[in-house]
Amino acid sequence: MQPWLRTLTSPSPDALAFVTAARSGVAGSIQATPIREQKQVTQDGVDLSGVAGRYAYALYELASEQRATEETSRSLAAFQRLLGDSADLRRLVESPVFTAVEQVRALDAVLKSAEIGGLAANFIRLIAAKRRLFALPDMISAYQRLDEKAKGLVRAEAIVATPLRPEHESALRQALSAATGGKTINLNVKTDASIVGGIIVKLGSRMVDASVKTKLNSIRTRMKEVG
Repeated sequence: MQPWLRTLTSPSPDALAFVTAARSGVAGSIQATPIREQKQVTQDGVDLSGVAGRYAYALYELASEQRATEETSRSLAAFQRLLGDSADLRRLVESPVFTAVEQVRALDAVLKSAEIGGLAANFIRLIAAKRRLFALPDMISAYQRLDEKAKGLVRAEAIVATPLRPEHESALRQALSAATGGKTINLNVKTDASIVGGIIVKLGSRMVDASVKTKLNSIRTRMKEVG
């Protein structure tokens, strides 16, 4: 049993007080942050018509005001990794059987153990108190997109049949950077032996267009030559 699971059966006045405060609208300024420039944010790939986009944008504005966007991004990414590694934590986040107090109580233990603090920790606790924890993974993704946009980064995903050699990954980054006018590429490489063609690339919210395909074909050829 994960140590934090034991907190689900132990009383926690702090967790109860936090949930009560959150529901009365006094548990921090994230929920009260006004959403501005909706059109621009939507164009940046974050849909403000949904819960995830609204909360992510409010968090990003608050983090920007406190000059904590980078720290918040790292902390959210760390929590996202914890979700990927722990089936118990995913169940806590996704299952409706837990009360808000139970979720906040357990998350307190998780965050403390992982040394996640600051705005990110308060945000996660607030989302739990508001019964929106099921949308947290989407909120984290939306926040990361906002952060990348502000830094001039472009997110790209490459799915390859076999792991990329360092020189091939470098060539792919260069090709994608050239296709975006020299922007820095935040590249996530996944391996899937079942794909046909050796490599599939998604740039931002779209698949790569014809201007990039020639360079990708060159990279595919080099990958095959290596064996």
